Amino acid sequence: MRASIPALVLASTAAHADTLHRFALIAGNDTGGADTRPLSYARDDARKMHDLLTRLGGVAPADAKLLLDDDAKDFLVALSDLEQRARAAQARGERTALFVYYSGHAKDGALRLGASQLAFDALKRRLADAPVDIRIAILDSCRSGALTRTKGARKAPAFDVESGAARDARGVVILTSSAADEDSQESDALGGSYFSHHLASGLLGDADRSGDGRVTLFEAYSHAYARTVADTADSSAGPQHPTFSYDLAGNGDLVLTDLRASAEGLVVPGNAPAGAYYFVDPGGSVVAELDKAADTERRVALAPGTYRVKRRLSDRLRIGEVEVARGRTTILQEPRFKDAPFSDDPVKGAMLDKGAWWTFGLTGGFQSFFDAPTRESLFLSVPLFGAEAELHDYFRRDWVWGFDAAVGGTNGVLALPTLEGPAYRYSVVNVGTSLTAEWPVGRFSPFVGVRVAYLVMGRKFDDGAFPDQRFAMVSPGLATGARFQLTRRLNLTARSRLQYLQYTVDAQRSLGFWELAALLTYEP
Repeated sequence: MRASIPALVLASTAAHADTLHRFALIAGNDTGGADTRPLSYARDDARKMHDLLTRLGGVAPADAKLLLDDDAKDFLVALSDLEQRARAAQARGERTALFVYYSGHAKDGALRLGASQLAFDALKRRLADAPVDIRIAILDSCRSGALTRTKGARKAPAFDVESGAARDARGVVILTSSAADEDSQESDALGGSYFSHHLASGLLGDADRSGDGRVTLFEAYSHAYARTVADTADSSAGPQHPTFSYDLAGNGDLVLTDLRASAEGLVVPGNAPAGAYYFVDPGGSVVAELDKAADTERRVALAPGTYRVKRRLSDRLRIGEVEVARGRTTILQEPRFKDAPFSDDPVKGAMLDKGAWWTFGLTGGFQSFFDAPTRESLFLSVPLFGAEAELHDYFRRDWVWGFDAAVGGTNGVLALPTLEGPAYRYSVVNVGTSLTAEWPVGRFSPFVGVRVAYLVMGRKFDDGAFPDQRFAMVSPGLATGARFQLTRRLNLTARSRLQYLQYTVDAQRSLGFWELAALLTYEP
């Protein structure tokens, strides 16, 4: 089960003298003990939230702690450190706010951080007693609504907060991604949980319904609630309903992100067509969405980078590309978009998991044995050229099942004790299958795995007096390397392999060889 506890303590006020000193604890853990299945995106959700808060949420990098795959003890130690900093800030006369975000497992009334647990009740007491003026907690997890089962907690999107700066607000707000009897769900197409995706997309600008360049607590929660319910309504697990518990004294709405805090970002001008815009990163995940009304300018605080933009029409797509420059505001030029059929949708339906998919490629490389006498007289070093097919995400996400075949050859001369031996043609046929695990980081995906190959090596002599020779053997080995995404469909891979071979013709000899290769693959 998935948990994401953004004890989203944040709150930025609009430009006002009485600003909040904000602190943030962001943690992600894909594992939750022996009785849970690993998650795919908990750590990714945590990374995204950390980037968003430090860029737009008024949290200085020095006041933000990011924990990945840490246990409950590390979580509480980090929380204690932030509490001490908050006390020091209050001693200086500053008002303070705390944001805590955890993404991972939750089960049986507790967060599951690896093999350790942190009970909901203990976390709730810790937040209530924290020496901070404002604490906002968000739990994105299976049955996370158990944390809000107190008087006043609601499974609904609407709560009213008085307008204006949060000058004297004090208390705790807890937001959760699902009710106490519901599962929280992840999406491969979104590259994260539904709730965390829509919360982050809202904080990037989609939730800014007032158009003032700031996203408030009310706007962010209402947006995440509506989109999460809509996107999960037809799922096999059933609809997912976020909840909230609001115990905040004082006046004023809380501003969570200020879209004007950074000069960089994307503006969709008022004359651009109305509709839903999707912004897709080079890895194919939807990083933000925008629902634009006619004649209304909207801003999306995207980080610098290249994004594919899609606007869905009734019978086709409008697809384009935009480069968000560092330190500058970029204007979206929608007239430059091109029409495309739905089959060319870069979001693959946006709300549907992509499932298993194939890539096909050509490879060039080099093979050589470690033992010098072997590579000089028995199995020569050769260039290899071949083809490969890879099945992605078949067993689990970011696992690749590969099938490869390559051939190589070179000329050699047989070494004889008393005279120069006959010339021959040395050849290699290399067929194998591999299973590797990738760790995508933007366009870059390092990987490591295992491979089993079947090798056929032969010598064909120019002199017919010498019979041709052939040796065949199964060879296990290891593979590692990295894949770089050139375009949405093309990838360039650099790879190395270490293989073992048992030679049994004239003696039992254990041999090893290495291969280096470059692979260009295409995704249909």
